[in-house]
Amino acid sequence: MYSEINLITAIITPFTVDDTIDYPALDALTDKLLEDGTQGFVIGGTTGESPTLTTAEKIALYTHFAEYVGGRGPVIANVGDNNTAHSVELAKTVSAIAGIDALLAVTPYYNKPSQKGMIAHFSAIADAASVPVMLYNIPGRSAVGLTNATVVELAQHPNINAVKQVTTIDDLAYLVEHTPADFAVYTGEDAQTLAAKVVGANGTISVAGHLYSSEIAGVFAALATGDIQTAGALQRWLTPRMNTLFSYPSPGPVKAILAHEGLINNATRLPILPLDATETQDILQRLEWK
Repeated sequence: MYSEINLITAIITPFTVDDTIDYPALDALTDKLLEDGTQGFVIGGTTGESPTLTTAEKIALYTHFAEYVGGRGPVIANVGDNNTAHSVELAKTVSAIAGIDALLAVTPYYNKPSQKGMIAHFSAIADAASVPVMLYNIPGRSAVGLTNATVVELAQHPNINAVKQVTTIDDLAYLVEHTPADFAVYTGEDAQTLAAKVVGANGTISVAGHLYSSEIAGVFAALATGDIQTAGALQRWLTPRMNTLFSYPSPGPVKAILAHEGLINNATRLPILPLDATETQDILQRLEWK
């Protein structure tokens, strides 16, 4: 499923002025991203404001989105949280939705389990799912992270076939080297795109893809032809812009730009605040947005 997929965008969840999911805006954004170079999606992840979506909203969102994408790229739906039983039940339900290709499950946050506990957690989710599971290792948000040894062990599970790794290039290189050949390794750090691909990762699960899919796709295309100079120049241009999108709590900045372009409402759910006019202008200037 992942062999030719370099750029996966972790898509936002647009909201209406009444704080419901804005499906027409989501559909239009999906089409734009696919046209610009996005090859697949994570839906309902961190960028999709998963903690503020109800279970009913997630199921409705995933059902709609998978049908709308209609096989134009893999759809990876987030089912993970820090309650294993809830994650397991959601995994059963979501993996039965037509068009869902894989599930994403994050390292359990706040309750700080041991490595042994996390192996049991992810194994339970994978055992319950009828589609493959992607691990989401992001210790900066979850307080604990999977060690490389734990990822390697979980990679032996027959229904765990990928990881979204948000740590270091050294870790990415280790995982590429020590996991099975058909186990996909993605960076979740936009600024690591070029380096991750060079050390053998499959690609990037991106926030910046909302705005720069064509340029990120250009990095991968240049690498594929051995044009290191072009790939490097694109990454140098992208990196400060990618970092700017995290200078306020995400997805505030990317939603502000999409709203500026008239694609969505500038709406987030608490505790994330939408950027105000001053903050939006700051982001526009730093991105040199035209």
